[in-house]
Amino acid sequence: MRIDAEASAAPPAPAKGIGLTAQIFIGLALGVALGVVRPDLAVSLKPLGTLFLQMIKSIIAPLVFATLVVGIAGVGSLEAVGRMGLKALVYFEVVTTFALLVGLAAVNIVQPGAGVNLTLAASAEKIDAQKMHGAADILLHTFPASVVDAMARGDVLQIVVFAVLFGMGVVAAGDRGKPVIELCESVAEVMFKYTGFIMRYAPIGVAAAMAATIGGQGVQVLGYLGKLIGTLYLALFFFVVFVLGTVMVIARIPVRRFFEAVREPVTIAFSTTSSEAALPRAMQNMERFGVPRQIVSFVIPTGYSFNLDGTTLYLSLASVFVAQAAGVDMPLSQQMLMVLTLMLTSKGVAGVPRASLVILAGTLATFNLPVEGVAVILGVDAVMDMARTAVNVLGNCLATAVVARWEGVLADPTEAQPTTGAQPPPAVADDAAAAVGHS
Repeated sequence: MRIDAEASAAPPAPAKGIGLTAQIFIGLALGVALGVVRPDLAVSLKPLGTLFLQMIKSIIAPLVFATLVVGIAGVGSLEAVGRMGLKALVYFEVVTTFALLVGLAAVNIVQPGAGVNLTLAASAEKIDAQKMHGAADILLHTFPASVVDAMARGDVLQIVVFAVLFGMGVVAAGDRGKPVIELCESVAEVMFKYTGFIMRYAPIGVAAAMAATIGGQGVQVLGYLGKLIGTLYLALFFFVVFVLGTVMVIARIPVRRFFEAVREPVTIAFSTTSSEAALPRAMQNMERFGVPRQIVSFVIPTGYSFNLDGTTLYLSLASVFVAQAAGVDMPLSQQMLMVLTLMLTSKGVAGVPRASLVILAGTLATFNLPVEGVAVILGVDAVMDMARTAVNVLGNCLATAVVARWEGVLADPTEAQPTTGAQPPPAVADDAAAAVGHS
């Protein structure tokens, strides 16, 4: 399954014109201006923003199902990937869980969404009435009685559970399951293209949603978005220093030399907001850092689907932000269920540009939170995307070093080569293209 940002996520851009990110910023600015100058007209544009949200919601079920089935089928046989694969997957799950918990803690401490009031009181009452209580309710809600019904309602958690079990069945079926994998790969590829087409409408949807929000709530809502950005950057900084820093100490990774190795790919990721753009240099530099080629070729491409630390942290933070903005008091038990949902849904599609938007929309729909919050967040998403993409690349580079240390094959500093200069070895480039092209 391809996860290449430019090839899979959007149709070719015109030779002349403004990029999508710039268009979204322009739409954001126009929406804010209209909301301030003509609030009555701005509120009347709300249907244009709602249209964008409905199109986004139409992506969720087929994309999540197809990508999860393909992902599980690709790495579901631990016998095939061996001991190294098992260690990598365990590491991915532990670190991304910490990322989710850091995001959850940050948004609960700072409360960036408190006072935004995205929804009417009637909507909040409806949400409260549909809250789940008790372990039995949560367990029953997790498993779908009908996957068709779950897809129709956009219940991502039930779709994920069904997809995981279905993917395991596909793996167990052996050769008979290959046509199903090929079908899911095709569905995922089509949905990536479909997402690209819808994102062409994003500037209009963002402009309309922001105009309606400003027109209805006032300019003060912009302060809350700035607070959201600040909270994310602080949470990512904390995660890198204390979580990834602790991992480096435990795994005895030479910190200074590691940051010298990852400086260039992380900078590329930050400036382009694309993990894939940094992939060749990340693989080259980690091999020169002292990680064997076979580990680099397996761990980094796999991590692009299963170890996106910055994205998972952002998803937990943004989801609770919307709940706070909607005036919904989510108990800790329900927040933890949301974290579990995000832990699963953030796998597989997070490497695609704007995929976090789809995952966030699906999570909000699952927990009966207003999807309108997605359009508001999208207006400032590019600023947040830069930081979380850089952390994604940093986390995957560290994963290769940790797995190499775990396997006892990380080279000593005196054996490591410089991290700049030559082009990536052909074998590494080929392995990367194969792994990323079929993750």
